[in-house]
Amino acid sequence: MYHILCPQNNPQFENNQTLKELVEYATVIDMKTPTIPMASELNLTTVCNALGDPVRMKIAHCLASSGEKNCSAFEVDHISKSTLSHHIKILREAGLIRPRIEGKQHFYSLRKEDLNSRFPGLVELILNTTKEYVH
Repeated sequence: MYHILCPQNNPQFENNQTLKELVEYATVIDMKTPTIPMASELNLTTVCNALGDPVRMKIAHCLASSGEKNCSAFEVDHISKSTLSHHIKILREAGLIRPRIEGKQHFYSLRKEDLNSRFPGLVELILNTTKEYVH
């Protein structure tokens, strides 16, 4: 989803800018705006697919049991920052986690209320199933 920007409403654009430049700017805005589905848009297949990876299941368990955390506080195997970011993006786009941005820090929390209203018992299942994966 792109934000629609009108050049006349934005002082950064001049009348002679190309459509390509407008699309590139819209893409940059879109990449910086985390997308999360509304509770009514949560899809069970997408949620289960996101939880199908052991690393993502550990992240979900960590958030379900302890609340909000930033990336450096996740108790996952030794993975690179880019791999961790990828896993977080999948969880966020599936609707499992919610970001809160404070300066350059990104804090994440499990959307317990939304998940329980849409899929009753899912959060408890995450907590009970992942005990074997979490040290």
